[in-house]
Amino acid sequence: MKKAFRIITFLEGVSNILLIMIAVPLKYIFGIEALVKLVGMPHGLLFVAYCLMAIAFALFRVYKWNIGTLAIVLLASLIPFGTFWVDKKYLR
Repeated sequence: MKKAFRIITFLEGVSNILLIMIAVPLKYIFGIEALVKLVGMPHGLLFVAYCLMAIAFALFRVYKWNIGTLAIVLLASLIPFGTFWVDKKYLR
């Protein structure tokens, strides 16, 4: 899990630099908007992945969950009332 988090961390950092240092200036100086759209979406997805993995990594260590429990906890957010079940089963 740490290796995957390091990869996401690197990719998110690169996408942030590309967006801020190249795409945004090109948009506002030369009016080239295509790069912001091209780099912006992957950066957004990588940012969300980074945040989720940071949270997951912290929970994984604090609660000493195995990867299966972590997967169940994350998937529970997709099921109505799933988070209430997680609270009752894993967090109390």
